[in-house]
Amino acid sequence: QVQLVESGGGLVQPGGSLRLTCGSSGDTVYYYTIGWFRQSPGKEREWVSCMASTGLIKDAETVKGRFTISRDNAKNTVYLQMNSLKPEDTAVYYCAAGTRSYEMELQRSYDYWGQGTQVTVSS
Repeated sequence: QVQLVESGGGLVQPGGSLRLTCGSSGDTVYYYTIGWFRQSPGKEREWVSCMASTGLIKDAETVKGRFTISRDNAKNTVYLQMNSLKPEDTAVYYCAAGTRSYEMELQRSYDYWGQGTQVTVSS
């Protein structure tokens, strides 16, 4: 079992950066596919980025070139570095863990979810 806790959200101006952290207790994240999703008010939760246990990374087109997912096995932590933030990136960001290395952009591929961290991009 994996218990996930996100942190690092906050208020940032457009063009700024934030680094989200997904900490895990229980099983090590190395064995899981870790995904980042986000949900804006009035919208469905959408996939942002993911990393398989093999290291394979996929990013949504909306964040490609701006967001980077990474993993620190020693700290049992996954990060989402977010640069060049835009107001439309405002959302609650969730990390999730699953065992699939395919269909990683789908929510049904994930068994464990964190509680989320709020990111607000505004001047």
